[in-house]
Amino acid sequence: MATTYDFPSDLRAGQEELHQVRAELSALLKRLPWSVEPLDGFSDDGGWRKVERPASPGWTADEQAEVEKLRRREHELAVFVTCHRFWQEVATADRVEARTQLKHAHEIPPDEDA
Repeated sequence: MATTYDFPSDLRAGQEELHQVRAELSALLKRLPWSVEPLDGFSDDGGWRKVERPASPGWTADEQAEVEKLRRREHELAVFVTCHRFWQEVATADRVEARTQLKHAHEIPPDEDA
């Protein structure tokens, strides 16, 4: 049986917020036009597959600011989680497994999480 880890609450909270921020950023990027700047559409069938893009109106200043805000927060959280003092307590050989468990800790119902 794999080792289970007692992650500190601030580390779990940071990882959960990181999941949320990444999901929010992904959803936002899917809604936005394909190009940040206004660009004409194009069609290219010279490669191994055809690539087509409609004209892009570009992103508004508010949209650019929202993407930047989410990317900045994502970076802050990623640094917090990966540099957390908890990882010093985990043997080097076990850190990948521990990190994987932390990434999926939100999937475990609270009553099974003890």
